[in-house]
Amino acid sequence: MIPWRKLFAAMGPSYLIAVGYMDPGNWATDIAAGSRYGFGLLPVVALSCLAALFLQKLALKLGIASGRNLAELCRERYSPALTIFLWITCEIAIVACDLAEVAGMAIALKLLVGLPLIVGMCLTVLGTFAILGMEKAGFRRLQTLVVVLVAVTGLCFVYEIAASHPSAGALLASFVPGRDTPTGPLALYIALGIFGATVMPHNLYLQSALYRRGAHGNRRETIRFAGVDCAIALSLAALVNAAILITAASAFHWSGHAGVAGIEDAYRLLTPALGAGAASVLFAVALLAAGQSSTLTGTLAGQVVMEGFLGWAVAPGLRRVLTRAVALVPALAVMVVAGEGAVSQLLVLSQVILSLQLGFAVVPLVCFSSDRAVMGEFANGTTTRRIGYLLAGAIVAANLWLVVQALV
Repeated sequence: MIPWRKLFAAMGPSYLIAVGYMDPGNWATDIAAGSRYGFGLLPVVALSCLAALFLQKLALKLGIASGRNLAELCRERYSPALTIFLWITCEIAIVACDLAEVAGMAIALKLLVGLPLIVGMCLTVLGTFAILGMEKAGFRRLQTLVVVLVAVTGLCFVYEIAASHPSAGALLASFVPGRDTPTGPLALYIALGIFGATVMPHNLYLQSALYRRGAHGNRRETIRFAGVDCAIALSLAALVNAAILITAASAFHWSGHAGVAGIEDAYRLLTPALGAGAASVLFAVALLAAGQSSTLTGTLAGQVVMEGFLGWAVAPGLRRVLTRAVALVPALAVMVVAGEGAVSQLLVLSQVILSLQLGFAVVPLVCFSSDRAVMGEFANGTTTRRIGYLLAGAIVAANLWLVVQALV
């Protein structure tokens, strides 16, 4: 018999992680991939989500079994110099993620109410205070808000998918390697953007902290139910990501608009491409909901990372405003220097930056979760450990290859 009461009690924390997988950075990379390559990079979305599920389960198991989060373990077991280095890389990832949220929400406000991007970017700070207000109202209410925003995003894309009428045969064919499989530096760049947008490094720190806080009673049972919660939440996020790419591919790739790489272009062309009057409006509503909900990841992860790595307790409001202020600087600078059209390119770049930082979180995670001195009987088995190190090696190798291509 399934213990439903215990299962429902364990549900919630992973949705705070899942919203980070639907932020505006994901939108930018999925739109660029779908419009340029059709369904060709859809397998990258699927593999990214599987990798994310694997790593997030390691993170929650680490928090529950050890009673400490990933950042705390780094501070305990690594040298001060290495600890500071890892903290800096994670802060870069948080700022990159926040940059995507600033730009994405500003675009959504422009599309819905006509606000100039520069005004919309400044107004995103208000969204920060709204989220902080919900935190004070209680953790469960915060989780409820997240579920509502995720549901709004998902329902909007149910409509988009229905209107785009994707070919089931073409969808399945994209998973079979062939002549149409995207290759080359640009394809790798976008693919790494998709991967970085999906497997966010600071999400791993946050996941280990959320479940450490909720760990009590039978740890094995807690790990099992938390794993179910994680699988459901990340599966929903995966479906939204796939829906964005499929919509972009169906609406643009085969209709003479393969060059569409920006969210604003996608908004402008969706209704004429799909012939559905509400397509563009719902697209913008979903973008606003996704951008607002994903600010939670940066807010909570920022606190966990700073307290874990440095032992510094900073007021959440001050911490969040500082992070967002840092993210505003490059966003505003790019817009002033290169124009509003460059903001979408900045979104993709921010997700590639996330991918470049990912190895610095994955390697410690696999090491600690495989260490019996940390995990006891819950240490990774041989197969899990090998998969973890193989995944970490693949991430580092792909990022190094991208860097080499950029320098050559």
